[in-house]
Amino acid sequence: MDFGMPTLIENRKLEENISLCKELGLQFVELNMNFPMYQIPQLEETVYLKEQARENDIYFTIHLDENLNVCDFNPLVADAYMRTTERAIKAAGEFGAPLLNMHMNHGIYVTLPDRKVWLFGEYREPYMAAVRRFREMCEKTAGDSGVKICIENTDGYQDFEKEAIDYLLESEMFALTWDIGHSHACDNVDEAFLMGRKDRLYHFHIHDAQGTGNHRTLGSGEINLAQRIGLAQDGGCRCVVETKTIAALRQSVTWLRAKGYL
Repeated sequence: MDFGMPTLIENRKLEENISLCKELGLQFVELNMNFPMYQIPQLEETVYLKEQARENDIYFTIHLDENLNVCDFNPLVADAYMRTTERAIKAAGEFGAPLLNMHMNHGIYVTLPDRKVWLFGEYREPYMAAVRRFREMCEKTAGDSGVKICIENTDGYQDFEKEAIDYLLESEMFALTWDIGHSHACDNVDEAFLMGRKDRLYHFHIHDAQGTGNHRTLGSGEINLAQRIGLAQDGGCRCVVETKTIAALRQSVTWLRAKGYL
């Protein structure tokens, strides 16, 4: 089972993340497209990224922009995110990134006196049509590269998102990321859905949590980490140690070593 690290805001350069990854004995760095230095032009420097991976005996994964919304009702917005994903998949295949991690986008809701109405749920037909276009584009772009897209849980899937995820999972290109801290922070509302698709778990984001606060150092919160990491081990999944500071990452790696995971 491989362990990796996220893009850390304290590290302004790719080389700093690589150096820390090597120092801690981790296997990969997750390049986060929310950061300005990991946008499409940088990811398309594929020769450089491939060289860095080979020379440092690591590899990279990609975290797609959290604003990604390929189902936006504005076709210009949706097309921009589609093209972004298309180019990211191509780049991943060229420099050897095995996966891209993505969030589902809830979209916009309308607040009624008694409830919220999510527009993607209310207008399911155009929403699912966009999901179908997205899957087709991803499969065509990836070809036989083996690149996967892993869908991460955040604060609880809406019913329309579950329908979309199940449709995407009909393709072998798509799989699931279980973020165990996000799960804990929303009372594990997605656990039954994820465990019902346990065979499609491919990637984990691991960090501890206390109440609704997550991204804590491993061993400092309430999560049954042995159970969650055990699931990742059983499935041969890779894990991003998703703390947000260098100090917390160091402490978490120390915890993993003490427990015999690293």
